[in-house]
Amino acid sequence: MTDFDEIIKKYETQIRSALSHFNYSYKKVLNLPIDVEKLDEESLETWESFSSRFSRVVDLFLTKYIRAKVLKEDPGFHGTLRDFVNYSKKMGLIKNSNLWMAMREVKNIEAHTYTEDLQSFLKNLLKYAPTVSEISERFQ
Repeated sequence: MTDFDEIIKKYETQIRSALSHFNYSYKKVLNLPIDVEKLDEESLETWESFSSRFSRVVDLFLTKYIRAKVLKEDPGFHGTLRDFVNYSKKMGLIKNSNLWMAMREVKNIEAHTYTEDLQSFLKNLLKYAPTVSEISERFQ
């Protein structure tokens, strides 16, 4: 029998740590230009760090934590990531499943290609960052 409480506790610890790093990087990028033409190597490195930290939090939250919480409530539940995210909305874990799926898509762009439209990618990171930051309240 799976001990979902122990698994969830482990993921909460990982998310707390990832959120701490994410929030640190978020504060740094808020002071950086978003115009790609104005980015020096140091700024670009800071943006890349923020992007990686964004992706890590989104991935941990959606594919690990949400999944474990849903399976704790309904051990027989099967479905796609979208199904788990929708179920988690019904459980009150998130407010907007489409928003989280959009963030997952941004995370996938970062993970699979360093986008040709870097400025648009950076704008999306900033657009979704407050939602990611808000989950900190759940893990205090």
